[in-house]
Amino acid sequence: MLLENDFFLTGLTRLFQKGKTSGSISLTMKRYDGRTKPLPRTGHVPDPTEYKCLIRATLGSKKISTVVHQKDVNKFQLAYANLIKGNLDGMKKKDKGKKKKATQ
Repeated sequence: MLLENDFFLTGLTRLFQKGKTSGSISLTMKRYDGRTKPLPRTGHVPDPTEYKCLIRATLGSKKISTVVHQKDVNKFQLAYANLIKGNLDGMKKKDKGKKKKATQ
């Protein structure tokens, strides 16, 4: 489901709350040029004048996404970083195990 940036952040907050009890959240970011159909192999299509960023989040079968324009990246990145920092408390620490000293 493609959402506006603010609605995506609120939806992501809800996913983090649901993810604390069960499941894991997957976040992906990629460059997006605005096209929804693949390019034909023949011919040269000019590069778009403005690239965007496509961000997707999934938790089980629930999927949300948003497109961030170049001019909005800084504002969105600050809000996104604050959201991530606020929801890192539910993560488990990785068990590193005991390390043995190397004998000389």
